Amino acid sequence: KILKNGLPYLVYGTAWKKGESARLVQEAIQHGFRFIDTAGQPKHYNEGGVGDGIVAAIQELSLSRDDLWIQTKFSPIGGQDPTNIPYDPDADVEDQVLQSFEASLKNLKTKYIDSLVLHSPYHAMEDTMKAWRIFEQLVDEGKVLQIGISNCYDIEVFQKLYGAARIKPSVLQNRFYSDSGFDIALREFCAEKGVIYQSFWTLTASRQALARPEIAKIADGKDLTPQTLMYAFMMSMGHTPLDGTTSKVHMMEDIAVMERIQSEEEIFNPSEMEEIAFLLGITK
Repeated sequence: KILKNGLPYLVYGTAWKKGESARLVQEAIQHGFRFIDTAGQPKHYNEGGVGDGIVAAIQELSLSRDDLWIQTKFSPIGGQDPTNIPYDPDADVEDQVLQSFEASLKNLKTKYIDSLVLHSPYHAMEDTMKAWRIFEQLVDEGKVLQIGISNCYDIEVFQKLYGAARIKPSVLQNRFYSDSGFDIALREFCAEKGVIYQSFWTLTASRQALARPEIAKIADGKDLTPQTLMYAFMMSMGHTPLDGTTSKVHMMEDIAVMERIQSEEEIFNPSEMEEIAFLLGITK
């Protein structure tokens, strides 16, 4: 239903949750999250724990697999712990992708993945495209429903991938922070091409700005906290934030904001959107 209406939503992020992954994923689904993000990267993600949490929530809430949207990532060798890699590091890029994908299916206890993301581009565009061609093959085989890329901050690299891809990226997932200029040009390109922009580190990178009294005043007037204001702001721009909270209270607050967006409430008027962007330091 959420995907069909085309409105923004929140994705539950599972990085750095280690042994708590299963419990937190189950709690997130209990409190209304239906979109889950993880990765085949044991260094930062417990993908098997995420799968356990999904299975437990499905059983507890009598859900079906199709009620959930699962996104995972293939992480190139540079982003892996050398002692714990979910594929043969000596294999060709193509085989690494396939081996990692099969491990992800097993970890997540599923026959298909809704969204498969390349965790970062390779230094060589040739290698990025080798991985991408296997992603396209997995879509052709019905094992993956859409594909995307993460940690791609160079608009020329993203445009080259977009131009060379037979199956275009549906998602760009980037850290949303000032060091990248908040991806203004990339976000404009994504909007032009219908690519969903997913943000991570959304709260952490703006912690100082969100502590400003001006933000607190706006949030209070909208029945929001500074944190839920940030999520509402991102979704009001048409973006999809990742939300990695470990607090049940925050899970409920965040889902309540998402439901307001899903109901097509205009939380901020245009001048308020401009003011929030200014306070966050987002300027063209």
